[in-house]
Amino acid sequence: MPRVKRGTHRIKRRKNILARTKGMMWGRKNRITLAKTAATKAGANAYRDRRLKKRDNRALQQIRINAAARLNGTTYSKLMHSLKERGSQLDRKVLAQIAKDHPAVFAKLVNAG
Repeated sequence: MPRVKRGTHRIKRRKNILARTKGMMWGRKNRITLAKTAATKAGANAYRDRRLKKRDNRALQQIRINAAARLNGTTYSKLMHSLKERGSQLDRKVLAQIAKDHPAVFAKLVNAG
Protein backbone atom coordinates (compact mmCIF):
# COMPACT_ATOMS: atom_id res chain seq x y z
CA MET A 1 0.00 0.00 0.00
CA PRO A 2 1.47 3.39 -0.95
CA ARG A 3 2.13 5.98 1.70
CA VAL A 4 -0.20 8.95 2.09
CA LYS A 5 1.32 12.20 0.98
CA ARG A 6 -0.46 15.22 2.42
CA GLY A 7 0.97 17.88 0.13
CA THR A 8 -2.24 19.62 -0.92
CA HIS A 9 -3.79 19.53 2.55
CA ARG A 10 -0.62 20.81 4.15
CA ILE A 11 -0.39 23.69 1.68
CA LYS A 12 -4.09 24.50 2.16
CA ARG A 13 -3.72 24.58 5.96
CA ARG A 14 -0.61 26.75 5.74
CA LYS A 15 -2.29 29.18 3.32
CA ASN A 16 -5.26 29.45 5.68
CA ILE A 17 -3.02 30.33 8.64
CA LEU A 18 -1.08 32.89 6.57
CA ALA A 19 -4.36 34.40 5.36
CA ARG A 20 -5.44 34.93 8.98
CA THR A 21 -2.18 36.71 9.80
CA LYS A 22 -2.17 38.91 6.69
CA GLY A 23 -1.36 42.48 7.68
CA MET A 24 0.58 41.56 10.80
CA MET A 25 4.07 42.93 11.22
CA TRP A 26 7.50 41.35 10.89
CA GLY A 27 7.72 37.58 10.58
CA ARG A 28 4.24 36.88 11.85
CA LYS A 29 2.77 37.45 8.40
CA ASN A 30 4.96 35.06 6.43
CA ARG A 31 6.77 32.60 8.75
CA ILE A 32 4.49 29.69 9.47
CA THR A 33 5.77 28.99 13.00
CA LEU A 34 5.31 32.59 14.09
CA ALA A 35 2.05 32.88 12.15
CA LYS A 36 0.51 29.89 13.97
CA THR A 37 1.17 31.46 17.35
CA ALA A 38 -0.02 34.87 16.19
CA ALA A 39 -3.25 33.46 14.71
CA THR A 40 -4.01 31.47 17.88
CA LYS A 41 -3.41 34.44 20.16
CA ALA A 42 -5.40 36.76 17.89
CA GLY A 43 -8.34 34.37 17.99
CA ALA A 44 -8.17 34.06 21.78
CA ASN A 45 -8.00 37.84 22.21
CA ALA A 46 -10.90 38.37 19.82
CA TYR A 47 -13.04 35.84 21.69
CA ARG A 48 -12.26 37.42 25.06
CA ASP A 49 -12.73 40.99 23.86
CA ARG A 50 -16.14 40.30 22.30
CA ARG A 51 -17.30 39.65 25.86
CA LEU A 52 -15.36 42.54 27.41
CA LYS A 53 -16.92 44.91 24.85
CA LYS A 54 -20.35 44.22 26.35
CA ARG A 55 -19.03 44.93 29.85
CA ASP A 56 -17.31 48.16 28.77
CA ASN A 57 -20.39 49.41 26.92
CA ARG A 58 -22.64 48.80 29.91
CA ALA A 59 -20.20 50.67 32.19
CA LEU A 60 -20.12 53.59 29.73
CA GLN A 61 -23.93 53.66 29.58
CA GLN A 62 -24.12 53.77 33.38
CA ILE A 63 -21.62 56.64 33.49
CA ARG A 64 -23.62 58.63 30.91
CA ILE A 65 -26.92 58.05 32.70
CA ASN A 66 -25.41 59.00 36.07
CA ALA A 67 -23.88 62.21 34.69
CA ALA A 68 -27.16 63.26 33.10
CA ALA A 69 -29.12 62.29 36.23
CA ARG A 70 -26.87 64.41 38.44
CA LEU A 71 -27.41 67.40 36.14
CA ASN A 72 -31.11 66.93 36.86
CA GLY A 73 -30.70 66.73 40.64
CA THR A 74 -30.77 62.98 41.27
CA THR A 75 -28.40 60.01 41.21
CA TYR A 76 -28.12 56.94 39.02
CA SER A 77 -29.45 54.55 41.64
CA LYS A 78 -32.41 56.76 42.60
CA LEU A 79 -33.28 57.29 38.95
CA MET A 80 -33.14 53.58 38.09
CA HIS A 81 -35.22 52.76 41.18
CA SER A 82 -37.91 55.29 40.26
CA LEU A 83 -37.98 54.06 36.65
CA LYS A 84 -38.38 50.47 37.85
CA GLU A 85 -41.20 51.49 40.23
CA ARG A 86 -42.97 53.27 37.35
CA GLY A 87 -42.63 50.14 35.20
CA SER A 88 -40.54 51.82 32.53
CA GLN A 89 -39.48 49.55 29.66
CA LEU A 90 -36.43 51.67 28.73
CA ASP A 91 -33.14 49.84 29.05
CA ARG A 92 -29.77 51.39 29.88
CA LYS A 93 -28.67 51.58 26.25
CA VAL A 94 -31.71 53.66 25.25
CA LEU A 95 -31.49 55.80 28.40
CA ALA A 96 -27.82 56.56 27.69
CA GLN A 97 -28.64 57.55 24.10
CA ILE A 98 -31.46 59.82 25.26
CA ALA A 99 -29.22 61.36 27.92
CA LYS A 100 -26.47 62.02 25.37
CA ASP A 101 -28.51 63.17 22.36
CA HIS A 102 -31.72 64.60 23.88
CA PRO A 103 -31.07 66.13 27.32
CA ALA A 104 -34.48 67.87 27.41
CA VAL A 105 -36.32 64.59 26.95
CA PHE A 106 -34.13 62.97 29.60
CA ALA A 107 -34.98 65.80 32.01
CA LYS A 108 -38.70 65.11 31.46
CA LEU A 109 -38.08 61.42 32.16
CA VAL A 110 -36.31 62.26 35.43
CA ASN A 111 -38.92 64.77 36.57
CA ALA A 112 -41.92 62.62 35.58
CA GLY A 113 -41.64 60.46 38.71
